[in-house]
Amino acid sequence: MWGCGALLRARTGSRPRRELFLAWDRGGFAAAPYSASAESSRVRALVYGHHGDPAKVVELKNQELAAVGGSDVHVKMLAAPINPSDINMIQGNYGLLPKLPAVGGNEGVGQVVAVGGSVTGVKPGDWVIPANAGLGTWRTEAVFSEEALISVPNDLPLQSAATLSVNPCTAYRMLMDFEQLQPGDCVIQNASNSGVGQAVIQIAAALGLRTVNVVRDRPDLQKLTDRLKSLGAEHVFTEDELRKHEMKNFFKDMPQPRLALNCVGGKSSTELLRHLAPGGTMVTYGGMAKQPIIASVSQLIFKDLKLRGFWLSQWKKDHSPAQFKELILTLCGLIGRGQLTAPACSEVPLQDYQRALEASMQPFMSSKQILTMC
Repeated sequence: MWGCGALLRARTGSRPRRELFLAWDRGGFAAAPYSASAESSRVRALVYGHHGDPAKVVELKNQELAAVGGSDVHVKMLAAPINPSDINMIQGNYGLLPKLPAVGGNEGVGQVVAVGGSVTGVKPGDWVIPANAGLGTWRTEAVFSEEALISVPNDLPLQSAATLSVNPCTAYRMLMDFEQLQPGDCVIQNASNSGVGQAVIQIAAALGLRTVNVVRDRPDLQKLTDRLKSLGAEHVFTEDELRKHEMKNFFKDMPQPRLALNCVGGKSSTELLRHLAPGGTMVTYGGMAKQPIIASVSQLIFKDLKLRGFWLSQWKKDHSPAQFKELILTLCGLIGRGQLTAPACSEVPLQDYQRALEASMQPFMSSKQILTMC
């Protein structure tokens, strides 16, 4: 059992190799020996062996817990969300696909149980999140290399920690990297109720930026509008409202947006471009409509609009682990000051994963599904 620090160790020759590691036990940790003769732990994990409909290809299976090497960290997962990128990865429609069979989940938070003798960056009891996509977080526990993890304060709200490493990072980088925005400048975005959209609203408010937030019409529109405004959204419009002629008058009293954030594509992205200020930039980070972006020649020539894309995994490749760690700590600071909260979440026990997967793929779903491991 992980609480007792009994971890399987590979044999060297005919004798079990014994080393020291730090084990978490009853509120503290201490050095303890472990041996290859120890009984291995069983892990429950959501695994898919081929690509397809997540509700059909994902299965809850038992796995062996890997041996802990000198630079390894034994982690008990606490919570892990279901993101659109997780669904796309299982379907085989993503820019990064792990080798199959694979454990689902690219994001989450866990608590360190034990560390190998060479580990210096984390200790038992610490909370950790994935440093990169593809780690496989939909499982009760696992052994990871130290470099695959980033430590975060363990006094963060659980849902905030579990949803920290994807959507808020994407939101922050898009707000900072494409236009030199100043307090009072305006940002327009679609899919404003998404995880990224809610993070954009809050981070923009913390930076003194004004936001125009576009959502699809729905039965509970007023409830959604009230929630987004409670997060700091200044204006909320439906896709249909954005197309109306009256919007020209709206932007006479509101600065034209210099930055547009597009997660939809199709007609929605065309409307964002129509309202961008001359020289402005539209950044695309998703394509929920599965339709191409259409920009008129006049927008590109006479308004000099710029079309860019953003993918967090590529940003990580282009930057050092230390820079990503700095980004995480910046966001932790916003959380600590009450300026960034988790998106609306529904916690679902791991064994009820089918319900969570189905809910995450429903239209107009404003609540992120979070798998809990206890």
